[in-house]
Amino acid sequence: MKMIKKILFWILSIPFLLVTSIRNFLYNIGVIKSHQFNIPIISIGNLDLGGSGKTPSIEYLVRLLSNNYKVAVLSRGYGRKSTGFILADYNSDAGIIGDESMQYYKKFKNIIVSVDSNRVRGINKLIKLNSKPEIVLLDDAYQHRKVKPGMSILLTKFNDLYSDDNIFPLGNLRESKRNANRADIIIVTKCNSDINEDQKKQVIQKLNISDNQKIYFSSIKYSKMVYDKESSKPLSEFKNIKFTLVTGIADSSHLINYLNDSGYNFNHILFKDHHNFSDSDIIKIDRNNLIITTEKDYVKLFTKITSSLYYLPIEFVINNEVDFNKQILDYIQENS
Repeated sequence: MKMIKKILFWILSIPFLLVTSIRNFLYNIGVIKSHQFNIPIISIGNLDLGGSGKTPSIEYLVRLLSNNYKVAVLSRGYGRKSTGFILADYNSDAGIIGDESMQYYKKFKNIIVSVDSNRVRGINKLIKLNSKPEIVLLDDAYQHRKVKPGMSILLTKFNDLYSDDNIFPLGNLRESKRNANRADIIIVTKCNSDINEDQKKQVIQKLNISDNQKIYFSSIKYSKMVYDKESSKPLSEFKNIKFTLVTGIADSSHLINYLNDSGYNFNHILFKDHHNFSDSDIIKIDRNNLIITTEKDYVKLFTKITSSLYYLPIEFVINNEVDFNKQILDYIQENS
């Protein structure tokens, strides 16, 4: 039965591969045009269907750049109930701009947060603003080839490299792994913090990095504090208290492993990525007295949950940080 299922998925993956390959070929030879802009544009994305760490990597770039440049983040706004181009403002919520964009807006007060599924239109709208951005970060835009970014960053998980994956639905790839060659930078995410040089060499060999590409390795660092609307407290205070973990992200395994390895006692309510919480979901969650969730889920839950609700922030930690920062800043300076 398992083999029959695999054969069926392989058959179904062929038309998906053909369509994406033809589309990429037409872009590559210029039959379909990509739009270029006279402003530094950095695209961040992945080949797989999600969970590679785009949100924390965007936040890292915002922290790196926003003190010296006016930065805009342009997302599709996945999961939102609105359409078209929207600039985030104090009336915005996750239903209007999407959960990730809402997270950026709440977290960073000195940047422009916007959404538009049509990235060309979105960038044109941004550069016509009175306070227009000096840099645009395109969130989850590796496959959005209507825009030709000045720099393209591709993410892949350490324990699920795109080189080991297959095209959807046989695997989780949105397009052929050969198209990793469009990336200027490849970041291997969710590595162990103690990754050694031999492990890095093995990954580099598997990914078959070209000479014009740079590769970096990153890990996730969890905050020692959890936060609610008004306060914070050490996560360690929950060490001897059973709590409920609520997640609606693409890959919650890293967080679950961290909490288990750290000795926490919790039950887990799992939802799909970008889940829009229904009234029955809220009732189910609110039955629990103490809840910890992700930052992305918190922006959708904090106005609806009456029980104690906290979120656990994460930090994107990159090896060779100095070299990575220099490569990004050099690109900005050369193209500003």
